[in-house]
Amino acid sequence: MLPRTASDPRIGFDSFEKAEQALDRVEPYRTTLQELEALGFRVRETANVVRIGYPDSIARLAPNSAVPLDTLDPGIRECIAARDACSLYEFHFGRRDQRRDGNFLLDFFNFKRRTVVTGWRFNALVAIKNNTVVFASHSGEARIDHVEERRNPLGPLQSSGEIAGDLVTR
Repeated sequence: MLPRTASDPRIGFDSFEKAEQALDRVEPYRTTLQELEALGFRVRETANVVRIGYPDSIARLAPNSAVPLDTLDPGIRECIAARDACSLYEFHFGRRDQRRDGNFLLDFFNFKRRTVVTGWRFNALVAIKNNTVVFASHSGEARIDHVEERRNPLGPLQSSGEIAGDLVTR
């Protein structure tokens, strides 16, 4: 009888591992934009894709000016030098499930709420120049699994006290 929520983008991958395996097949300077899209990384059709403009791409690819340019990945250097001729895309895939568990009455009257959060999150950064991938990297969490617990000693009156406190401080 306790609530449950899920966020699952309808476009993307079924798991962190599948997304990682697909991106591992990308070879800089060999994989074309069409091949990248065939692997599931569609820059125009996929939800949760961010196209990063040139000024922001500098901050993403070379965030520390103290690091010499020649020490960066060749694809990153080439993308920075190409300016607007290089497109940088950030892909976000994942799934997140939240399930409240515990004592129904304590939860219902807002004394104690325990939420179990599970899922995964995958982020990929891909640079494309002249319809060819010049750089690809990924990050994320292969397994999300944690518990959020909130205790309100005043139960249903707890939020009333917070609202009254906000009114007094205004």
